[in-house]
Amino acid sequence: ARALTPQTAETDAIRFLVGTQSLRYDNQIHIIDFDDENNIINKNVLLHQVGEIWHISASPADKGVLATCYNKTSDSKVMTCAAVWRMPKELESGSHESPDDSSSNTQTLELLCHLDNTTHGNMACVMWEPMGDGKKIISLADNNILLWDLQESSAKAVLSSSAALEGKGQLKFTSGRWSPHHNCTQIATANDTTVRGWDTRSMRQIYCIENAHGQLVRDLDFNPNKQYYLASCGDDCKVKFWDTRNVTEPVKTLEEHSHWVWNVRYNHSHDQLILTGSSDSRVILSNMVSISSEPFGHMVDDDELSDQEDQHQEEKYELSWPLQDSVIATYEEHEDSVYAVEWSSADPWLFASLSYDGRLVINRVPRALKYHILL
Repeated sequence: ARALTPQTAETDAIRFLVGTQSLRYDNQIHIIDFDDENNIINKNVLLHQVGEIWHISASPADKGVLATCYNKTSDSKVMTCAAVWRMPKELESGSHESPDDSSSNTQTLELLCHLDNTTHGNMACVMWEPMGDGKKIISLADNNILLWDLQESSAKAVLSSSAALEGKGQLKFTSGRWSPHHNCTQIATANDTTVRGWDTRSMRQIYCIENAHGQLVRDLDFNPNKQYYLASCGDDCKVKFWDTRNVTEPVKTLEEHSHWVWNVRYNHSHDQLILTGSSDSRVILSNMVSISSEPFGHMVDDDELSDQEDQHQEEKYELSWPLQDSVIATYEEHEDSVYAVEWSSADPWLFASLSYDGRLVINRVPRALKYHILL
């Protein structure tokens, strides 16, 4: 398995969706519910009969809707296609009921529509408009950016605009992210070693970071709380943080992994927390306070000053000492490449990681750090 997403529209239950990659059996989407109180993982299985799943993303507006990119073999050629699906009604919300015998009641996903890519090439990923009503979706296919409108309860996808990468060589997108800022009018894409920003209204390029990494760029993520900040990671084992207004140099670089970094994710609520997964089989949780939306902790309050400190009145206005950027924890529960890491959309202190051997691990931010951030 290499495809993982939180169920974005579900904000009450802790729930992740995992897509499998099997060549021998029908592929599946596993709905993973984490029961926080009893520390139990429940799983429901949905059949995804069209092929192995390379990418999965959940609608931000409708709990039951998701999109997948999958491999399809036809005429001995392998194509990567994309489609939008609906899960059965009874599985839409997070449930803690685990079926007694999961094999007997495996259900199938209902196909809503294909994102037709016959003219555009292989699909790399699908992104939903982050704040939207679940009707706008962008797919990256080879060197094309395609903006779709989902109509008639998502039963039909209409291509509303597109753009193509121009230039020499094999131009192929590897991944992209839709920015939650600027009224959702910007996306960032990665192709080869380059990161580009695009305006979704004109489909024109607005910035370009050439050689953002020494090797292939694997993943991108926007800081949810601070406009213009973008994280990238890649095959040079590095994670870099950019201010898209000035892209000559990264603002910060993390060099903690010893192999390709496949995934980088900002925490939705506390953007100092950064999660990365790599084919060195490790997941690393970093604390990037200096470039977060709260770089200095809190103001020192009057009540915190004891009597003998009164003579240092003028110091009262100094900010409490900023925490240092640091690695909080390295998780080594995986024995294979970690292809995906994601924060829960329901619990900001909880995250999941997925390695190629199909192992899903759920972890929490260490309690001491959680209280440090909250208090």
